[in-house]
Amino acid sequence: MTKKKADMEENLWRKAGLTDSEYELLTKHMGRAPNVVELALYAQMWSEHCGYTHTRPLFKHFLTTGPRIVQGPGENAGIVDIDDDEVITFKLESHNHPSAIAPFQGAATGVGGIIRDILAMGAYPIASLNSLHFGHPGAKGHTRWLISEVIHGIGEYGNCVGVPTVGGEVRFSNAYKGNPLVNAMCVGFMKKSEIKKAIATGVGNSLMIVGNLTGRDGMGGASFASKDLEDENDEDRGAIQVGDPFMEKLLIEACLEVFAEDYVVGVQDMGAAGILSSSVETASKAGNGVEIDVALVPKREEKMRPEEVMISESQERMLLIVKKGMEEKVNKIFHKWDLHAVVIGQVTDDGFYRVLEDGKTVGEVPVWSLMDAPTYVLEGKEPAHLAETLKFKNEDVEIPKDLNDVLLKLLASPDICSKTWVYRQYDHRVQMNTVVKPGSDAAIVRIKGRDKAIGITMDSNGRYCYLNPKRGAMSIVAESARNQVVSGAEPIAITDGLNFGNPEKPDVYFQLEQTIIGLSEACRALNTPVIGGNASLYNQTPEFGSIYPTPIIGMTGLVKSLAHVTTMEFKAAGDFIVLVGETKDELGASEYLDRIHGLVTGDVPELDLELEADTQKYILETIRSGWIKSAHDVGDGGLAVSLAESCIQGKLGAVVTLDTDLRSDSLLFGESQTRFLLSVAEENLDQVINEAASRGIEAAVIGRATQEPIITIHNNGLKLVDVSLDDCSNAFNNAFDLLMKADA
Repeated sequence: MTKKKADMEENLWRKAGLTDSEYELLTKHMGRAPNVVELALYAQMWSEHCGYTHTRPLFKHFLTTGPRIVQGPGENAGIVDIDDDEVITFKLESHNHPSAIAPFQGAATGVGGIIRDILAMGAYPIASLNSLHFGHPGAKGHTRWLISEVIHGIGEYGNCVGVPTVGGEVRFSNAYKGNPLVNAMCVGFMKKSEIKKAIATGVGNSLMIVGNLTGRDGMGGASFASKDLEDENDEDRGAIQVGDPFMEKLLIEACLEVFAEDYVVGVQDMGAAGILSSSVETASKAGNGVEIDVALVPKREEKMRPEEVMISESQERMLLIVKKGMEEKVNKIFHKWDLHAVVIGQVTDDGFYRVLEDGKTVGEVPVWSLMDAPTYVLEGKEPAHLAETLKFKNEDVEIPKDLNDVLLKLLASPDICSKTWVYRQYDHRVQMNTVVKPGSDAAIVRIKGRDKAIGITMDSNGRYCYLNPKRGAMSIVAESARNQVVSGAEPIAITDGLNFGNPEKPDVYFQLEQTIIGLSEACRALNTPVIGGNASLYNQTPEFGSIYPTPIIGMTGLVKSLAHVTTMEFKAAGDFIVLVGETKDELGASEYLDRIHGLVTGDVPELDLELEADTQKYILETIRSGWIKSAHDVGDGGLAVSLAESCIQGKLGAVVTLDTDLRSDSLLFGESQTRFLLSVAEENLDQVINEAASRGIEAAVIGRATQEPIITIHNNGLKLVDVSLDDCSNAFNNAFDLLMKADA
């Protein structure tokens, strides 16, 4: 081999994102050097996005089975049993890098992709959520444009495709200034008998591509999502997919009609790495091979090279494994919906992944080798900042003199304030099953025609995981489960989105490993197995560095009767306010320290997982007993903020009297875990308090809801807070609108 040729080949594999050792390994698998097509296959399938090279070894920590788990990790989405021979399927996916470069299309296609994951399980998509993280927006700045475009993209796609966007979260920190996070979740419903799998069984069965045409949009998207995000350039823009929600709606209806017949043995969404990943994964699960002729793939661009056709991430496409002889029947159904359904290959028995062009082989590699991406177990190192942040003591900050002002500032904080500005761009009513709309602790979506519903939440806290990765991750799972139980839902299972920086850096790998261990411990304690998820690494930029370690938890729960649905707002003046759980002298990692003192420091509040599980069980059982009129978890901003939220939503005031020796800011704004705020009618008060006592759970009457629109909080005879409901409502309800005004 000439030096010039060797240099060219070296540049090719490195440009494709493969390391020298990975290139050496794939040549060993093949017994020769790969050609350009084969190199592209390995580069995509061995990328972090497809191969989970740094995260897969850590997944061993997760609990993945349970009494309600029908399908755990390994399919397009997990499936859980909700009784009556009915199941729901759900999944979370990231679209961070595309959304940083082209926010509208990046966010829109993220929604479209996760909907197709649900469709690929055989389910009808019934709800969508999203978790968004941005830098703090400045006046007429780039971040504000990102926020507007991302939310517009989500709303445009979800509204057009007819899947309600029922909840989620929007969080802000300059840790995300250069690299926003856009994670989308979807939930689908079906009967157990309707479940589909991504498997290419039956030698001679046809591979059919259905839906949209294949173009050059999304080229190399999987490898693009597996590297550091550099400054925007034209090459990166080529990795951004373009969505068509109207096409997706047709695809949903056509696929479900085909699934109702006995034509299809396997189905897979074409997401990252397009035709390649969808066909490799289905062949691998069946232990078979496949061959695909790129000349047969319907294209919208001319002179596409074979590797371009294979890795294109054009949207609104699915791969069906169709029984031999049923191809024309499938085509007829799709033609009725004005969609194509074309045979592009077949299942083989030789275990090879074979790419043809006009019948001529242009690439041939073992299927198993594409699925056997090398994994990396590294040695993590505790981040240097923890040595300093863990030294924090409450005495390091002064207690503000005006606590009314502190409460109003926290209610107006971008992380806490009402996100109505966001929600009003989403159609949450389509399909007519949304029982509790966006803005509550959990979205509640009824199962049509049944006296039951599902709770759906998405939760995260990057600041917590930055300051204590393991405990922070545990707290996010606990918070998500709290949001379920206060809404009347029994937590069932989670899907996770692991958003981190470059895992090759020891401090980031430490965060990744400790976070996964924390998630695992909390899921085991709360009996919420992990049934799937997504890893998005390399989220960092040269200018702003790495994002906070940000695991995002998507959780579902079962509401056994619509009568159990509970919301956060106080319902009637005179009702007693009960605080469940202990308030400790903890200010570390709080929104209060961040917003009021400009400090991201301290340790994450303590969390006793056994007590958490017992307390959540108590809350859910008292709700099901009909004793509770409202329930709200105490989270960001602490007790005072949670109290104000229940007052604002219920348009009622409150008088609260406490008796503690805690610092006033710890008492009001500390974020001690495992706490709940309940409102209870007088006739049920004794049952609520006595039941808690019988279980060894701390519960105390701290006040009453009032008709007078004032929120008053006393401690040891001193009035700490005395603020009007109007002032609280204005701060909470108007802050985000002001934030997004062009002249702010």
